[in-house]
Amino acid sequence: MTEQLRLMAVHAHPDDESSKGAATMAKYVADGVDVLVATCTGGERGSVLNPKLQGDPYILEHIHEVRAKEMEEARQILGVKQAWLGFVDSGLPEGDPLPPLPEGCFALKDPEEAAGALVALIREFRPHVITTYDENGGYPHPDHIMTHKISMIAFDAAGDPERYPQAGEPWTPQKLYYNQGFNRERTVALHEGLLARGIESPYGEWLKRWDTADRPERQLTTHVPCAEFFEIRDKALIAHATQIDPDGFFFRVPMDIQKEIWPTEEYELAQSRVDTTLPESDLFAGVRTAG
Repeated sequence: MTEQLRLMAVHAHPDDESSKGAATMAKYVADGVDVLVATCTGGERGSVLNPKLQGDPYILEHIHEVRAKEMEEARQILGVKQAWLGFVDSGLPEGDPLPPLPEGCFALKDPEEAAGALVALIREFRPHVITTYDENGGYPHPDHIMTHKISMIAFDAAGDPERYPQAGEPWTPQKLYYNQGFNRERTVALHEGLLARGIESPYGEWLKRWDTADRPERQLTTHVPCAEFFEIRDKALIAHATQIDPDGFFFRVPMDIQKEIWPTEEYELAQSRVDTTLPESDLFAGVRTAG
């Protein structure tokens, strides 16, 4: 293949792109790949999770604008392009029983209808590879689950001229991956590596919950080496200041230990229209050699 490779990462909210696959995207940008983040919602109903900013009246009143500004800063750090699909954040329902989702939110849209916006973006950007979430959303946030649904529809429909005929010239992406960066194998390796060095691990309680959650293990088909971009990943994550405490959980494993023990980001190959051999170390395996 002689044309420039293109990667699209489909995410639910601003900040998801920096916590899931950010080092991979930075690596591919450095390699000359054109990378676009598609952000489904504006994160309007996201809580302010950084304790240092909780209660700030300006942030609470202007959360949509604040999160858009954070997204722009993270985009620049990662070196990617970014597009908003324009849906409204559904929020994360809490309580027993769970409250109904707010009217008009992303998770209540008809998936076939909502997928049209993503189909149009795929046909415009023409990605060879798309990353998204698995059927559980990575975790069961309603917007993450809806992101999975529209991604699957759009991956199948984008190349079909009979579907979404008003959404531009058809384009057939070649591969679809699920982000699987928060996997048990990585968590155990980091946990045990920290303990072996006499360092307290932040993952003990997490692993206990994992053991009792009856959570099925995913197949990790693709490990992308990207340790040299971990600092860029963390810088982009910190740019989402309302969501990320720079002294919090994400940053409790020393960088040198992360790079030594687990220097990759992981994916699950969900669909491929090109021949490839598993396991992979490149999201574009098979695409680079396709005619």
